[in-house]
Amino acid sequence: MRRFAAAVAGALLAGFAVAPAAGETVYSARVMRVFDGDTLWVQPASGGRWRKLRLDGLDAPEICQRVGVAARDALAARVLDRTVTVHERARDGYGRGLARLESAGEDTNAWLVRAGWAWAARWRGQGRYVTDEARAREARRGVWVGGDSPEAPRDFRRRHGPCEPPWPAPASADRRRAAVR
Repeated sequence: MRRFAAAVAGALLAGFAVAPAAGETVYSARVMRVFDGDTLWVQPASGGRWRKLRLDGLDAPEICQRVGVAARDALAARVLDRTVTVHERARDGYGRGLARLESAGEDTNAWLVRAGWAWAARWRGQGRYVTDEARAREARRGVWVGGDSPEAPRDFRRRHGPCEPPWPAPASADRRRAAVR
């Protein structure tokens, strides 16, 4: 009887651990295009129109910044043309869904920060991925590989404004399939 009770309790706790947060929409989707290190388009598995998402809790280099293309390519290598679980919590000022992605059971947003390709978003010094960023800085990964202090994307945008076209074409599943043929 104890084993049964423990199994039921474990199943309930597991269910609570993966239950979506209040106001959060969770769905499966295929990543179709990666524009930069924190913006991508997905095709929901249920069908319908592509959705433009902004990765929540982080800020990746702008595509026209020194390491912007490398950050985009790291994200594309991880998720492009793959099925992911999307945890969308809100919309930003540009109408993009603010989302956390899971790929093969791993938090993709955390991976991007841990690999050094994005800064953790902070509010009053706190943020979901602050510890991951500290580890990437210490290990000199991604944008910190040279040991210098790269310009944060928010500071870059403040000084230069948005990136002007022409910028590098987004990584897309269509381009990848065409290259294989």
